[in-house]
Amino acid sequence: MTYIASPPGRIIAVANQKGGVGKTTTAINLATSLALSGRKILLVDLDPQGNLTSGVGLKGRRAQAGTIYDALMTDVDPAVFLLESQIENLTVIPADRNLTGAEIELVSMPARERRLQRVLEPLRARFDRILIDCPPSLGLLTLNALVAADAVLIPLHCEYFALEGLAELVATMRRVCSGLNPALDIEGVLLTMYDDRTNLGQLVARDVREFFKGKVFDTVIPRNVRLGEAPSHGLPVVLYDPKSRGAEAYLGLAREMLARDAAHESDPEETGGAAR
Repeated sequence: MTYIASPPGRIIAVANQKGGVGKTTTAINLATSLALSGRKILLVDLDPQGNLTSGVGLKGRRAQAGTIYDALMTDVDPAVFLLESQIENLTVIPADRNLTGAEIELVSMPARERRLQRVLEPLRARFDRILIDCPPSLGLLTLNALVAADAVLIPLHCEYFALEGLAELVATMRRVCSGLNPALDIEGVLLTMYDDRTNLGQLVARDVREFFKGKVFDTVIPRNVRLGEAPSHGLPVVLYDPKSRGAEAYLGLAREMLARDAAHESDPEETGGAAR
């Protein structure tokens, strides 16, 4: 991949309140693919399940001052929560089970929707891109991600109920835009677990492309056994089996995202406002 310059520190929330759509797999493999291109990437594990943390080989590991839970609950320098991964250019703020209680504890905190924003803003200048892996819900953790983010990447499972869940997420994004984060945009919709042999997959893909137009990535993530195997080895699929269909798809997604960056820089009028 070719390195293409872009504004530093763009924050992208990988979000969809439906579980099992490929959020964590997308966050891990897109981040790794971008890191392999020479970009400095920060991955933030905001899901109490901690699957992203284990998926990059850091299960049970904590940074100097703790995990994302500690970062949200304290006011210390966020840099002390950074944990270097085994992948060059890829840094992680890990999660553990303590994050489960954050939804309740955040309720009574001042500016509760902006706790993650407070953590990430000082880190923008250190990274080319920051990716947040959100939990499968639209609670306070995901709300924090939407307030902190510049844009949302939406993985969409090609199934019957996919569009119903998508409408709910877009409605939440519009509410966030109306008051908490007016600049929030849609980075793109990513079709995942796609099987072009089924009529259903083709119909969902067609409907999504008709509704979201150019916001849908050309790259499609296929159903692939290697995507399911890689996390058990603590590796992104692009390192576990670089020649697999899943790995090639995520490398292609990174190339497409970098190309979009370049196009947006040459024509700024193309960006902004999609969530509204």
